[in-house]
Parts: sequence; C-alpha cells; structure tokens
Amino acid sequence: MIQPPKSASPARTKDNERPLVEDIRLLGRILGDVIREQEGVAAFELIEQIRKLSVAFRRDADHEADKALKKLLKGLSGDQTVSVIRAFTYFSHLANLAEDRHHIRRRAIHERAGDTQEGSIEVALARLRWAGISPRTIANTLATSFVSPVLTAHPTEVQRKSILDAERDIAQLLVARDDIKVKAASVNANKDALTPRELAANEEQMRARVLQLWQTRLLRFTKLTVADEVENALSYYESTFLREIPKLYADLERELGQHPVHSFLRMGQWIGGDRDGNPNVNAQTLIHALRRQADVALRHYLTEVHYLGGELSLSTMLVDCLPDMQALAERSPDTNEHRKDEPYRRALIGVYARLAAALKDLTGGDAARHAVAPQNAYKTAEEFLADLRTIEASLLAHHGAALVAQRLHPLIRAVEVFGFHLATVDLRQSSDKHEEVVAELLAVARIEAAYSSLDEMAKRALLLKMLNDARPLRVLGNVYSELARSELAIFEAALSARARFGKEAIRHYIISHTETVSDLLEVLLLQKEVGLMHGTLDGASTNDLIVVPLFETIEDLRNAAPIMRAFYALPGVAKLVQRSGAEQDIMLGYSDTNKDGGIFTSNWELYRAETALVELFDSVN
Repeated sequence: MIQPPKSASPARTKDNERPLVEDIRLLGRILGDVIREQEGVAAFELIEQIRKLSVAFRRDADHEADKALKKLLKGLSGDQTVSVIRAFTYFSHLANLAEDRHHIRRRAIHERAGDTQEGSIEVALARLRWAGISPRTIANTLATSFVSPVLTAHPTEVQRKSILDAERDIAQLLVARDDIKVKAASVNANKDALTPRELAANEEQMRARVLQLWQTRLLRFTKLTVADEVENALSYYESTFLREIPKLYADLERELGQHPVHSFLRMGQWIGGDRDGNPNVNAQTLIHALRRQADVALRHYLTEVHYLGGELSLSTMLVDCLPDMQALAERSPDTNEHRKDEPYRRALIGVYARLAAALKDLTGGDAARHAVAPQNAYKTAEEFLADLRTIEASLLAHHGAALVAQRLHPLIRAVEVFGFHLATVDLRQSSDKHEEVVAELLAVARIEAAYSSLDEMAKRALLLKMLNDARPLRVLGNVYSELARSELAIFEAALSARARFGKEAIRHYIISHTETVSDLLEVLLLQKEVGLMHGTLDGASTNDLIVVPLFETIEDLRNAAPIMRAFYALPGVAKLVQRSGAEQDIMLGYSDTNKDGGIFTSNWELYRAETALVELFDSVN
C-alpha cells in the first residue's frame, strides 16, 4: 500500500543546534580578534559593550540596558559610528553564512536518517505518487512545461563582488571544517594527531578572509555600470547554476525511476536587455552581455571536455566502440600515435578544438589548452550536443554507463539547458517609447503625420495596414532621431544575436505599461521593420520574438484579459502566434499593483487577472 511521505520526527526537527552555535562563536571570535588587532582594544570593547546591552534589552527586556544603549549610541563620534556599523554588518553576514551551512548540514543529517524535508523534490514527488500520479505522467507533464528563473539587474545592490567572493570562500571553509571533523570522528584516537593542525590551518584561512573583509571598502564610490551588473550575474552561473541545475535534473530522473526528464528548466536574464528607465542599456550592451554569457558557457564546456578526455582513456584493444564513435574519432585532427587505439580521447580532442574555435568566433577569447589548434568551429550548440550524444551512445552500448553518469551526462544536460547562450536575455522597453518611434517612422514616410494623436481604433487600423504591407517604413538617407536609431538598433542586434548565439539567446520582447492593443501591434511592426517578422500579417507570416505585455497597475490588470481578447480577435494575429511556436507570455506586475492598490487589492486583482487570462486562452485553444 502506498504511504504518504515521511517527514522528520519532532525530536529530529529540534536537532541539536550546537554546530551552528560553534560556527557563529568561531566566526564572531575571529571577527573580534581582527577588530582588536586592526582598530585597537578601545574600539573592540566599545563594540562588545553595545553588543551586550543590545542582547540584554532584546532577550531580557531590560529597560535600563535600553537607556544605556541609546545614550552610548548618541555619544558616538563619526569614526566610531562607522566602525560599529561595519562590525555589526560583517557579524550579521558571517552569522548568515553559518546559518546557511547549518541548514545544509541538517538536511544531510535528515537524508542519512531516511527523513525528507518540506520543499524538497523527494517530498513533492512522493506526494504526487501518494495521490496516484505515476512517474510517467509526471515526466510527460514536465515535457510540456517551461520554467525560467530570471535574473534582473539591481543597480542598488550595495555589496561589492569582492565582498561576495570573500564570503563565498568563508562558506567553503565552513564546509571544509565539517569534513575535517567527520574525518576525525571516523578514525581511531591514535590516528587523530593531524586533525588539530588541520582545524588550525582552516581557522587561519578563515582569519585571512575575515581580515580581507575588514580591510575591503564596503561600499562603492561609483554607480554600477551595465557591464558590472552582467559580471555580478555571471558569477552566480560559475559558482552555482552550471553545475547545480544538471544535478537537479539527475535528482528528478532518479526519483522518477529513470524516466527521461525534458529540459523544462532554463535560465533567463534581463541584464543587458532591459531598457525601461535605463538609458545606459543599448544594442552594444546587449551584444556585450551575450558575448560574456557565451564565454562563461563555452569555457565551462571546454573544462569539462578536457577532464572527459583525461577520464575516457578507453582502448579498442580492450573494448569496442560504435561505428559512429569511430567515425567521430577519425574526423579528429589529433594524430598522436600514443592515442591511436583511444577513440574517445581522439574524438574529445577534436571536440575541444571545435569548441575552442567556437569560443574565438563568438567571443574573441582563447581557450586555455590546445592539444591541437582550434579549428572547424561548431556553428550551433546542437552540433556540439550531437557529438556528445555519439560518445554517450557508444559508452552505453559497451558497458560504460558508470563513465557516462559522472561527467558526460551532466555536461549533456548543461548543453541542453544553457546552449552557447547561457541564458535567454529578455528585451524590455516602455510602450510610450515604441509609440514615439512608430510615430516618427510613419511621419517621415508621409503615411501619418500625427500618429500619437489618433484614437485607439484608428491606431489599430493603421498598424494592421502596415503589418500587411511588405515594404519597410524607413526612408533611405533620412536622419532619424537618437531614440529611433537606438530602438531600431536593439531590434537589429536581436536579429544578429539570434543568428550568432542561437534562437534561445533572445526569445521575449516585454512591453512595460501595456495599456492598449496598439502597444502590442507597435512591437510587431518594429520587428517587421528589421526582419524579425517574416511575411505579412495576412500571409503565412511568423515572428521571432514573443510579444509579452506587462500589465502593471490595478487598472491594467483589470484590462488584461479584454486587451488580449481584442488582440487575438484581430485578423491574422492568432495564426501568426500559432505559426511562430504557439507561445504567449504575459507578465502581471505585483510590485506596482501593490503600490497602486495595497497588498490585499493587489493580490485579489492578480488572481482575477490570472483566472480571466486562463479562461481566455482555453477558449482560444
């Protein structure tokens, strides 16, 4: 009989918090030592006094301590205030690192005990199984799903990358410290002499990183550039997403009994493509973002292919390979006699050379290693993926499943998810900017001198007429405004980027402040102007970018379904969307609606808009 998933027992839920307390005390002690050494004993004692008074007031509701604390804080000099703020800021950061580590530690303890945690894949899938939903059904559902976490730019982020990197190092040292303790517990007492030295060395490394934090400027002198924002985002891919997302898929497939799981989870990004309110984002920043993303993805693949070449030293004197695999090896430019019986290594050297050439073509960068010169660049990620699958098929056909699982399969999954583009960059601009550009194009072409003054129905009629006209609007030799040139350059860059980095590099065009159907038609017309829309609306046309309305106010939410219904009722629109992939994204803004109507009204109107849109598209289908 199927049982509901087992959760951790109350006793285990109240685990011993001693490891967390020990980590916080260790990090607090190290920080205190650094402050005493760098700022002097008086500064350290002042910070300690403030800490003790704060604890007394918070824990014991000691009002005398509250009075003493307020008096002490009011009497601080400017330098003392900065020192106190820095001390408590860094202590809170270090405590957060310890808490994150403890969360991971407890999860591991629960897993070893056979317990599962709320929010885990195991609990979610166990509940589905308990409800009678089979693994095959779940896998089939995921095959038609699409989930895309999107990283957005945050120019107000106060933490510098230098500080984030140092804190990541401290987090890794906490992990290493746990490993040292586990090793110590697993050996006999007479073999434990090395552990104190290892712990001391670990603590010294932590001390160096905490000292680095204390001597590193906490705030920036200047505002982040778009390039800075791109680099900050990419650091998360290097440290997390590229390796962890393939592990997530592996966990899903294991829980589903090895039913293949479609790559439904992809990454998205606004940084480099979000122009709404940011004049520093333009066609150049878009191309820069995509080049940097490609560089991160390709260098990750190059590293993995290099290590695969070291691992797959299989000899045809000992194991066969499939004909396709042998052909892949024969196409490799590697002619080293020492590897003539090692088809996998030869093939991977060829794969590496092609990847290195792709890196040069797409980013201008050079690969770190060269067994043979870069050559015959992969044009698409699909070509690279096909070669990896040839290697996979041959290994699986000749008892090499264990070799596939460790590195090759995660690499294949990474290529499926990240391609050569790493993350899909969404384009976004405000609807009023599109209107200005369309108005200028129509005026210069002597089609309509006052487009912006037309009523909504007249705008729709004119835009439909233009979408059914094969001719472009731009007049050769005319000098357009800076806004028109900049906006059209974005669309042209998108056309070029999709050809260069793959169609997944840019898929969405988001229209902020969507209030009318003409807001959607204007973006279709701008796509048509640069070749992102193919054909005319009344013909067998397709468009490359999904037109995504963003409804941001309470009134906009209430109009969302009527606007989309009117849009799809226009002649040719529904067929255009169907021919272009049958996808329609819609964004509902929770932030502005919250400001506009308050949290309760916002949530209610979001719910009503969602249900109305679901009903609408059910009827369209």
